[in-house]
Amino acid sequence: MRRTARVALAGAAVLAWGEWLNWRWSRALVGNSGGTTEAVVVLGYRNSQATANGINRWRVRAGIRSIAADSTPRDTRVIFSGGTTSGGTAEARLMADYAKSGLGFDGTVVLEDQSRTTWENITNVIPLLEDVDRIKIASQPAHALKARAYLLRQRPDLAERLVRADDYRPGEWTVVKPLLALYGLWTLRGLNAGERNISRQSQGGGHLRGGTNLSPAHV
Repeated sequence: MRRTARVALAGAAVLAWGEWLNWRWSRALVGNSGGTTEAVVVLGYRNSQATANGINRWRVRAGIRSIAADSTPRDTRVIFSGGTTSGGTAEARLMADYAKSGLGFDGTVVLEDQSRTTWENITNVIPLLEDVDRIKIASQPAHALKARAYLLRQRPDLAERLVRADDYRPGEWTVVKPLLALYGLWTLRGLNAGERNISRQSQGGGHLRGGTNLSPAHV
């Protein structure tokens, strides 16, 4: 009985660790920028089939629900970013098709369909972000943090407009969050301590923090 209790406690601790780490990543390098216009950037995942796969469908849902409640279609653009890595249809196109046909989304959609890496995702969407007040990046929390760090490195002025996307919810993906956390630790190994920390601005004031010392060769 005691062994069963220890196993249960260990399992609960692992799940709590996965929740906490994903929660923390979702709040790093974001602030509280105001304004009336926003862009939600939805990052694609490699997709070899003819329709959006499960991960891309979830990312689209997270992006759509990230639109601020007080926004109008005219105020918000959803940017689907991702090229093709398997010779088929670009990830951006598959995600946009799912948003429209699967979710009935009828807001403003922009496609960026040339990127093959996260660094390229950010490089290629920058021209689409110049005129908005708020920028949200939607993906799994570790991946979204990585993209925010890349925006900080490439365009610190635009990074000041980063706010939270609704891509972390307690209890969502709970069973796999420990695996996502382990993978996130690996994929975020190139970020420095400042880029991993929760921003002071997201807690009520200050500026985004993070280093800009790494080049694309390190990402």
